[in-house]
Amino acid sequence: MTGIQERTPEQDLPYDVFAKACPSRGTLEHVTGRWGALTLGALHEGSLRFNELRRRVDGVSEKMLSQTLHALERDGLVHREAQSTNPPRVDYELTPLGHEVAERLLGLIHLVEGRMDEVLASRGRYDETRGGR
Repeated sequence: MTGIQERTPEQDLPYDVFAKACPSRGTLEHVTGRWGALTLGALHEGSLRFNELRRRVDGVSEKMLSQTLHALERDGLVHREAQSTNPPRVDYELTPLGHEVAERLLGLIHLVEGRMDEVLASRGRYDETRGGR
């Protein structure tokens, strides 16, 4: 048993992320990558301009944030609204699908944050026994 539950006939979906050629795999990568997950989590708090988002997602470069937003917009998770003001204003917000995905991601994020004491203790034990980092 691999720990991955098999789907029942009622749960059969037309896409299978475990299949190499499945298009859902790319979206999963966009959502679960470091910058995608953090961007979706930050936008769950509300609409943000590019630089606000960049400050909120501490450590992301302008280039990586731009690439992440393009991928998430293409996947239908983020909506980009450009206003023709001077200077131009661009706001980003989650679509309904983006909100649903972000809700689930935030559940995982909160679980990990809430269990970090256990994770750090485990890392310490591992490093002690294996001469880790």
